[in-house]
Amino acid sequence: MSRDHSKSVKNDDQYEALREEGASKEKAARIANADNPGKKGGKSDPYEDWTYDELYEKAQEVGIEDRSKMNKAQLKRALRSH
Repeated sequence: MSRDHSKSVKNDDQYEALREEGASKEKAARIANADNPGKKGGKSDPYEDWTYDELYEKAQEVGIEDRSKMNKAQLKRALRSH
């Protein structure tokens, strides 16, 4: 099986299964990297309250591409539309 994702994906099997089901690379990475996939999360602070570093880390966690080229506003937009 060839990997079409980066080494930052935590659960390779889940990622590959989601890709086979037709999920985008970003969506598959986001789910495969989630601590409790399938469970509804709690409330978190709105992105306006997050620092650039926190936004960048979240974008990395969910697999947003080209995040290193984004400013804070672009990261917020990308995370919201993800």
